[in-house]
Amino acid sequence: MNYSEAAIAYLLNKAQSDKSAALASLTLLLNHPAGVGDHSTDDLHRSLEESLERLSSADGKIETIQNYFLNKPSEDTSE
Repeated sequence: MNYSEAAIAYLLNKAQSDKSAALASLTLLLNHPAGVGDHSTDDLHRSLEESLERLSSADGKIETIQNYFLNKPSEDTSE
């Protein structure tokens, strides 16, 4: 594996890990909010929003890596 492949693998693994962490957080917050240390409604809402943003960001990173670095699309020659 060359450096480029290793770097892309790292970025993809990191994004997938971030996605898993965000999904775990959302699952916990949605299914067991009383188990979360922050008990105010504002804290819960903030945590939900932050987890959703992390999930959305991770999904975007995964999609970008797949589109630009893993799926070598053929160049469009029709103009």
